[in-house]
Order: sequence, then C-alpha cells, then structure tokens
Amino acid sequence: MGEKAIKAEGVAEEHRMDEDSLDAWLRENVEGFHGLAAYTKFADGQSNPTYRLEDEAGQTFVLRRKPFGKLLPSAHQVEREYRAIAALHPVGYPVAKPFALCEDDSVIGAAFYIMDLVDGRVLWDGMLPGIEPKERTSIYRAMIGTLARLHNLDYKEIGLENHGKPGNYFERQVHTWTKLYRMAETETIPEVEKLIEWLPTTVPEQMRTSVIHGDYRLDNMIFAPDRPEVAAVLDWELSTIGDPLADFTYLAQNWVMHGEGGSALADHDLEGTGIPTLEEATALYCELTERDTVPDLNWYFSYNLFRLTGILQGIKKRWLDGTASSAEAEERSKRVPELAQAAWGFARAAGAPE
Repeated sequence: MGEKAIKAEGVAEEHRMDEDSLDAWLRENVEGFHGLAAYTKFADGQSNPTYRLEDEAGQTFVLRRKPFGKLLPSAHQVEREYRAIAALHPVGYPVAKPFALCEDDSVIGAAFYIMDLVDGRVLWDGMLPGIEPKERTSIYRAMIGTLARLHNLDYKEIGLENHGKPGNYFERQVHTWTKLYRMAETETIPEVEKLIEWLPTTVPEQMRTSVIHGDYRLDNMIFAPDRPEVAAVLDWELSTIGDPLADFTYLAQNWVMHGEGGSALADHDLEGTGIPTLEEATALYCELTERDTVPDLNWYFSYNLFRLTGILQGIKKRWLDGTASSAEAEERSKRVPELAQAAWGFARAAGAPE
C-alpha cells in the first residue's frame, strides 16, 4: 500500500484490486480525476465485476473489469463494451459517458474501463409494482423506443463498422454459442443436443443489419429518477453488428416466459396494468422501425433461450471452478436444464420434429 489509505469497505479480499497501481493509472488516464479515495463492489451482476469509485474531490465513477480467474475465449469483453458506448455517447444515445479503457493486464490483473455513474432507477420487476398504469405505459414505450432508436442508427456513420460482421448473424451466433456451450459443458442435456442439431438448419433469412445490444432487457437500463425516460442502457459486452430481430425477440420473450415468484409478464393478465400486450409492443416496434411486420417469433424465442442456456452454463462452469462473480451464480446455474427444455418447446412450436 502507498502513503495514503484507500477505503475498500465491504470488498471481499478476493475482489480487491492493486489500489496503488489503479490510482496511478486513473490519475494519468482519466481527465479531472483527483486520486482514488474509496471503492466498493456492486453486488449484482454475474459477468463482469463492477465497482463504484470515489475520488478525493467526491466525484464518482464506475469501473468494469474482466472477472478473476481463467476465462472462456470471446467472453467478458469489456473492451467491446467500452468501444460501443464510446461510439454511442457522442451521438446522444443514452449510455454512460466513457472516460478511458485499459487493456494492460498488469495494472489490476485484467482489462477494465471507466465510465460515469448515472443517477436513476433500475426497475427489476417487469410488472413495475408501485407504479401507476399511465407511467407503466410510458416506461414500456420508452424501452421499446430506445431499442428502435438503436436499430435505426447507421452503424457505419457512428464508427462501428468493425464492431461485427454484417451478414448471417443468426447462423454465426448459433455456431458461436454451440462452441461456447461445449467449452463450458458439465453434463449432457438431451434438449441442448437436439437444439444444436436443429437450429443451424432452420435459420431465418436476415432482412436488416444494425447495431444490436445483445442483452436488451428492463433491468439492463437506468431510468431517470423522476420521469419515464431511459437515462442509460447498460451492459454492452454482447453488442455487435447483426440482425435487429435478435434484440427485439429477446425483449419480446418476456411476454411468453413464466418466471419465478410470478414476476414475469406471462404470469399476469395485463389488462388494466398499463403494460402493453406483446401484440401492442410488436406494433410499436414495427411503427418506429418502419417494418410492416415481424416473422413468426417461435424460432427466435428458441434461439434466444438456447443462447441464454449457454450463458448460464458458462456461469455454472465458473461457479464450479470457483471464479463466478456473484453470490447468485449457484442458483442461476440450476436453471440450465429448465431453459433448455423451454428452448426446445419453442423449437417444437416453430416446426421442429420430435
């Protein structure tokens, strides 16, 4: 440690960083930074450990780093997150202001980046308890409108032409998530085996290409404290260039998937709640993106749940290896078979043979 004490209250020893090294890097690379005074780790988040930093002038920042321990290739791409928000912030898209990216592992042991701490609300429950129906409607319209705004951006004009390959998105993604699943596989799940065989042979034709977020959902955004407006969309590590229907159908599955504790939209009659139906949400998205319609959603639901199965299988593998970031990793990893079964159910609805 250096001459001055840096507070790390509540940060477990295994999640602490080389504070003197980090402080020196921040002073040199973050404009207006006045020396690291304290930091804490956010409790939520399975993927990239995230910290709140405070400098000696009382300014607050956020640090996102790759996890501790051995990582799967192409996972936990904080560099990708940083480059996405660095392109989106200047054109007024709601993301946290990025300050600096560090790709030198010698500073704190892994790549990381620094961004602004955005003030606002994270809405964890899709039913929006305690909120009036009129505001619920506005929140959902803001969420769908913000997604449509992302898909309407010209990715070449904002400098993201190298953020991904423009064609054959779902074909490539099925291949990628199959590979990642195999690398994290801990047991044989029959439904996953059938999905790995069926999905590549039935990929829908890609009609449009845009920036896609990759994990677009209500709790991956911050809403303004006092109004139904998206202040920042978070967690861009899965962002790329691809088929915008990947994002929309991932969001749309909230209307058809049941959840634990009855918090999923499918567990409720939405009449009178102010929350749009899936048909209304789809019509709004089509209007804002100038689409006539969207294709049958069942194939996309099957793919999205196959991908989520792969993500949670990765969390399970890290939990078994002792490197998972969140205390909830064990519970989430138990959902892998359930998600695989749901994915195969949508595949059957899309025409997959038994």
